[in-house]
Amino acid sequence: MSLQRKDSDLELSNSKPLSHDLDRPTNVRWQVFVALLGLTTINYIDRAVLSVAMPALQKDLALDPAIVGLVLSSFFWGYALMQIPVGLIADRYRPDKLIVGSALAWGLAQTLTGFVSTSKMLIFLRVLLGIAESPMFPSGSKMQSVWLTSKERGRGATLLDSGASLGTALGGPLTIAFMAWLGGWRGALIGVGLLTIVIGLISWKVIKGTPETNPRVNKAEREYLKKAHLEEYNSDSQGKTQTTKIKHYFKNRNFWCMCLGFYSLNTIFFGLMTWGPNYLAKTQGLDITTIGGAILLIFGAGVVGELTGGWIADKWREKGGKFNTVMHTLLVISGLISASCILLLTLSTSPTMAVTLLCIALFFLRWAGLYWSIPATIAQREHVGTIGGCMNFAGNMAGVITPIVIGFIVSFTGSYFMGLVLFSIFGLVLAGASLFIDFTKKVEAI
Repeated sequence: MSLQRKDSDLELSNSKPLSHDLDRPTNVRWQVFVALLGLTTINYIDRAVLSVAMPALQKDLALDPAIVGLVLSSFFWGYALMQIPVGLIADRYRPDKLIVGSALAWGLAQTLTGFVSTSKMLIFLRVLLGIAESPMFPSGSKMQSVWLTSKERGRGATLLDSGASLGTALGGPLTIAFMAWLGGWRGALIGVGLLTIVIGLISWKVIKGTPETNPRVNKAEREYLKKAHLEEYNSDSQGKTQTTKIKHYFKNRNFWCMCLGFYSLNTIFFGLMTWGPNYLAKTQGLDITTIGGAILLIFGAGVVGELTGGWIADKWREKGGKFNTVMHTLLVISGLISASCILLLTLSTSPTMAVTLLCIALFFLRWAGLYWSIPATIAQREHVGTIGGCMNFAGNMAGVITPIVIGFIVSFTGSYFMGLVLFSIFGLVLAGASLFIDFTKKVEAI
């Protein structure tokens, strides 16, 4: 009897911590978004590698500035074209599979780019790279509606999107290192492509499944997410007389302001990402090694800024801040400060001043990474991927147009002045469009 009592007591004592652990939600949802951060980072390294290596590639293939603009733009032709189709696919099938399959495909396309010998071949493979990368952000937006609650999406959106700045920041020194280790710009492209494939395979172990099917999610986290999603989507469906369809979004002010704001954000960001290294080389006299360090500082500031903006948004809301007040304030600050810093760049008198202004501009510009929380905020759950694709289509049309426009401006004027003024104007548009979005109301059939 004594031995039985001791065994029973031991079993009871061992079960208490287990029960306590089961009562505490796991944090698998944040592991998923850290993995998505890793994927968006390598996604942007793949985009940035060509911009950083462009001075060497341009010399090797004898490309003039207008052709360089076409090359830098060509990625976005395939990328933008596929945004709405992949958003529809993400809404109907598993976004986790779509993301990982995309990573493997774009890694292969990047690797093949290291073997090009003509501008036509280079443009073709950049278009193919854009098509392969296209599922990343619409699927990531869909993952927000699956894995995060409404009050967590500020951090989720900025984790997803901060890979844009982090990848661009790391792309500079990584490209330069690969160029030194692997024999120039060709080796850099091949090396980054192979690295992408490895990261894609590793990430699959983390992001696969849903809260209902992922074995690492405990009951407490599963119930926490289920309850929050039921409250969010059921409360927004009360009073609807008919099912919301895609056509209803095209009649809604929130949708169009979201697209305009995101277009403005990307005009500035993609403009600086594609032409920033050349700007620093031509106007500030920096060599390729110094450019790599400058890009790391500038876009590294963007990473810190974006994560800061997401943290402020969620914490402010947790303390009772009204959703519209929080989002309007942060997005207006983002647009106004970035516009001011880029305009001041036209008066820059030294490389230090130029890099400092760009760091401040990117820090605040990337607060607008909060835009990636908007599709899950204004869309019905079954449309989040599609609306994310529409927003990213609009944003990446800026990627199509901006490099070409800047290329022609530089080619015809011999200066970056008008390009910087253009970026400042779009900073103001970003602030204005954001003010007209009502973040408290989902689009519904009327």
